Amino acid sequence: MGILKDKRTVVLFILSGFFIANTVVAEMIGSKLISFGGPFVNGVSLVLWPFVFILTDILNEYYGKEVVRKLTFITVGLIIYVFLVLWIAIQIPAVDFSPVKDKDFQTVFGQSMYMIVASLTAFVASQMIDSFVFWVVRKRTGSKSLWLRATASTVVSQLIDTFIVQFIAFVVPGIWTYNDLLRNASFAYGLKIIIAILLIPLIWVLHKVLDNYFGEKEAQKIIEKTAEESLD
Repeated sequence: MGILKDKRTVVLFILSGFFIANTVVAEMIGSKLISFGGPFVNGVSLVLWPFVFILTDILNEYYGKEVVRKLTFITVGLIIYVFLVLWIAIQIPAVDFSPVKDKDFQTVFGQSMYMIVASLTAFVASQMIDSFVFWVVRKRTGSKSLWLRATASTVVSQLIDTFIVQFIAFVVPGIWTYNDLLRNASFAYGLKIIIAILLIPLIWVLHKVLDNYFGEKEAQKIIEKTAEESLD
């Protein structure tokens, strides 16, 4: 159990767990559409994605772009695993007295599979872009302005993520028209950015919690070493 005595490893486990859980849950619930008022309709998972990108920024700060890259592909592998499990489950017929009928199961999880395919494309692209923008800004601003690199990376990556996901998940299966996509994706992107801005204090809170956990001096060493490795 020596590995669990290493604070940096423990934090990585926790952050990775929340990162993966948020992503997989977003995939599972994303096909449920809800109204945000007026003509604006989006998947209920909309509010989860800013949290995913905040976690990405914290992971970038303390562990670097290589860890983010590897975690992204691990998460993609788990999404594929979920896709396969759902596909197999859909193929197996339910018994007559099952409280969930085949048609209902297909309606819910069959649409989720479109969402999963969408995210396999959008998630990788947006995560790579998020990490790239984060370190471009970090190189120009140094260790200061965490809020700026976190916000800038989210603004760019969420744009890519939102339009790719909603096109594949809702336009390809014929749920939305292109006009629906433009209206709803634009609204979703704007809402995500507002949420991301409102969550800036959460980034500082997480940063402070980790600094206290590691110790101020040790945390600074970790951040600087991570920056040296990621900016090479």
